[in-house]
Amino acid sequence: MDLSLSLITSPYPVSFKPAQTPSPHRSRYIRTKQGKLLTSTALPCSATNLAVVDKHHTSPKEPKLGFDEITSRLHVQSLVDKIRALPTREASEIFSVFEQDGCFKTISEFNDLLLALVVAKEPDVALGLYDQISSYCLVPDYSTFSIVITCYCEKNDLDEAKRVLVLMIENGSNPTVATITFVVDLLCKKGRLQRALEVFEVMGRVGSKPTVQMYNCLLKGLCYVGRVEDAYDMLMKIKKDVIQPDIYTYTAVMDGFCKVGRTDEAMELLNDAVELGLMPDVVAYNTLFDGYCREGRAMEGLNVLKQMKERNCIPDCITYSTLLHGLLKWGKTRNALRIYKEMVEIGFEVDGRLKNTLVRGLCRRSSKEKDLLEDACELFEKVQNGFSGIEANTYGVMIQSLCTGKKIDVAVINLKKMMTMGYSPWMITFNNVIQALCAEDKMLDAVLVLGTAYECERVASRESYNILIKKLNQHGSMLEACSVYGAALKRGLVPDKRPQQ
Repeated sequence: MDLSLSLITSPYPVSFKPAQTPSPHRSRYIRTKQGKLLTSTALPCSATNLAVVDKHHTSPKEPKLGFDEITSRLHVQSLVDKIRALPTREASEIFSVFEQDGCFKTISEFNDLLLALVVAKEPDVALGLYDQISSYCLVPDYSTFSIVITCYCEKNDLDEAKRVLVLMIENGSNPTVATITFVVDLLCKKGRLQRALEVFEVMGRVGSKPTVQMYNCLLKGLCYVGRVEDAYDMLMKIKKDVIQPDIYTYTAVMDGFCKVGRTDEAMELLNDAVELGLMPDVVAYNTLFDGYCREGRAMEGLNVLKQMKERNCIPDCITYSTLLHGLLKWGKTRNALRIYKEMVEIGFEVDGRLKNTLVRGLCRRSSKEKDLLEDACELFEKVQNGFSGIEANTYGVMIQSLCTGKKIDVAVINLKKMMTMGYSPWMITFNNVIQALCAEDKMLDAVLVLGTAYECERVASRESYNILIKKLNQHGSMLEACSVYGAALKRGLVPDKRPQQ
């Protein structure tokens, strides 16, 4: 997403602390999706980092970094357009153009250009401009530092971002909770938890109290590096504190438990959240589905799905796909078929690989549960005519099931389709068809299939040759039996059955 657009449409503005001596142009606003204008005094972060944390562990109330006033927003956008219109984006060229326009009379105007460079995806040029701030007789303010932190984050230089954050404090520009949360979140996502905790300690130094959103970032970070027990202890501390945990707080720790095979404890946390009056969302439930399926307990997921619906939480495509994958992985084919049908009825698109896996699962079970073959054939036909297509091993398993289910004509048709698709059938597939044709006394068709196998450089098994020669002998087809016997000898096989004289 273009930064300029995301700044305009983001419904989560962030309020920074104003500079010590704000200029007349520092009273700024950002328009929300609902059309409201919200006051802010900060400059924005990059488009990719507008959200302090993602939807899995942030609260909708968490403010984001935004423009101050519409006039400044338009001014910054005009600067962005001007930068993008330059034939080259060399730092010297950009600086010379804007110096001629007298853009650096105030720190506010300097910040506007700094921000425009960030929006234009020129963090290196922005940092180059910041290095020259003293030459313009300007003193960086809170907004300047905020933009510089954004630049370093864009460059993935989080150590420098932290250094600038400390520099802000040393210069008397105490960062807000939103700024600290921004840096903590990025550090946690990179797995640099110790650095994140060091930044977290800045809260006490500036006299601010951490928010639940910052704790959510740390909880995700702890779980990311496998410190699930520490995450749980932090959650218990939050509960005892004046800070009210939200569903994202619980989801972060639940996800950590699920990833280390402790899904039952994750379920207990979900129930704990419900007792606190929190409403679990689809992300929290999907975390449980993933955990149970990882542990080979996909059937538990069906109970979770039922509970989810009872609590009026609508399952999404990820919910069903995760559950379907788990049921198939652990051999719960009938339940998987039910979930698949439910997905189709709702209108969710099922992944092609999952459909192929379901077809193969139904085929394998159909040898004992005959009714499943019809379901397999129906689904096979849908996949065959759909966009995703049939995989080679699905063809092989389907043909084998058709042979076992005495649907040899359909098996032969699909063998031809398989080869038309460019697949080279396994020899076991040819053997299945040859033997099934012989069982129905269709020896001529069996000989043709044997010839096709030869053309595909596949060598039929000795058992297939024996069955075919035996059947030809029974029908008095001595010449054909001799031909088949000779073909076997050419391939290095000596059949037990010989043509009868």
